[in-house]
Amino acid sequence: MRAPHFDLLIHGADIADGTGAPLAAGRIGITGGRVRVLPPDSPAHADRVLDATGCVVAPGFIDAHTHSDLAALDDTGTVPAHAAVLQGVTVEICGNCGDSAFPAPYPDFGALARAHAEAGRPNHLASLVGHGTLREAVVGPADRAATATELDSMCRVLDEALGSGAAGLSTGLIYTPGSYADTAEVTALAAVAARHGKPYVTHLRDEMSRVEAALEEAVRIARDSGAPLHVSHHKTAGRHGWGATERTLPRLLALRAGGMDVTCDVYPYTAGSTGLAAMLPPWAHDGGTARLLERLRDTGERARMRAAIADGVAGWENTVGNGGWDRISVAGAVRHPELHGRSIADIAAERGADTLDVVADLLLAEEGDVTIISHSMREDDVQRVLAAPFAMIGSDGVPKPGLPHPRWAGTFVRVLGRYVRELGLLGLPEAIHKMTGATAARFGLTGRGVLRDGGHADLVVLDPAAVADRATFADPLLVPSGIRLVVVAGSVVVEDGAVTPARPGRVLAC
Repeated sequence: MRAPHFDLLIHGADIADGTGAPLAAGRIGITGGRVRVLPPDSPAHADRVLDATGCVVAPGFIDAHTHSDLAALDDTGTVPAHAAVLQGVTVEICGNCGDSAFPAPYPDFGALARAHAEAGRPNHLASLVGHGTLREAVVGPADRAATATELDSMCRVLDEALGSGAAGLSTGLIYTPGSYADTAEVTALAAVAARHGKPYVTHLRDEMSRVEAALEEAVRIARDSGAPLHVSHHKTAGRHGWGATERTLPRLLALRAGGMDVTCDVYPYTAGSTGLAAMLPPWAHDGGTARLLERLRDTGERARMRAAIADGVAGWENTVGNGGWDRISVAGAVRHPELHGRSIADIAAERGADTLDVVADLLLAEEGDVTIISHSMREDDVQRVLAAPFAMIGSDGVPKPGLPHPRWAGTFVRVLGRYVRELGLLGLPEAIHKMTGATAARFGLTGRGVLRDGGHADLVVLDPAAVADRATFADPLLVPSGIRLVVVAGSVVVEDGAVTPARPGRVLAC
């Protein structure tokens, strides 16, 4: 029998197949954008043969949670669009936290797919449908209940998007206008996802002092709608939430034991990132960004916001009230780069100003668009979620100018370097499963996430002794070490720390 011929043949590496099975010897052949798994001594020929002795070849990583919907479409050169693929991510799942790129600014899933196809991208993208985006398109940015007619419209748009290939429904119930919705509204929408067999993916209404109540709301939505439940970036943050993973994780395990399809994702850092405006109470956002900025110009409204942060608002997460302005630092403010990396408390002290006034003035100067880092978590909670058998890995990457959170460039390699090699919290096959096969199964990415004959040729070759994150809060886009090769759709898109000219990525239908 004639030996098979491949475009690329990888030999000498151990194979982590994405299922969590032990590493195995073998060779990987790639041709026509598909994979073939061969015995280690099987004869084969190839246009290119890669000796990967000492390395591990694995399915390409699938990032369960990004905000990279439009990153590859930016033509300013200021958005770090390639940080994910440089660490081995071959599929990014965007549209999270209730915020997707359709039905606005793109009218539908197909329009988004065409835009990315025209721009070109090195890796693939899949997208959820954001509840907040749906709500704003139909109801507007108003703090009120949706009418029955409006809810029917949202359900219809969601149904069309899911039928076109969107991966599921996402909510961001701390963010307006999504936070203006009650449980019944979200349940009705989740029922649409359930009819498509797709998950309800939620940034809980509270991840701090009321995280357990917020989790129970998500459970009710899943049970009443019939949708699988996926909890985004599960954490118990803020001083009133620290340690609560000792209760939330057993609760999730019990639900799974009882037959509920529930999973979560997690990033390996004790800091989060979001918009500075999200630190303000929900009523301040009623009417959208323009109305928020009007209120920020009003000293009386500033006083109300200051009091709301100090005293709390029923049902509001109140990040600052759970931590403090000293834990909030500026990550992205295009007109004020000199503030990047500095805490709000430090800026206010230097100016001899009130912190709320500093926040208001900065948001006004930046037209509401300021990104922050929030140092709000504890390492023991992070490790408990990472180790949970139903947790998968998501970066929650926010690719924006400035000093973005290093998770955008470091999440996957940090798990492999720090939590696998250095701390032994996870075994290598288990960690890779959390980054590949588990995520592909959750989001309906057929033929991806597992190395098997006929599967899509999305893979990564890494050195397990050297793989590590280099990105820091001060220098958040440093290229990781130990990623030797990244292949997408059979084409080499990253080699030895550099992105190649190949652009085989596309928007995937799930």
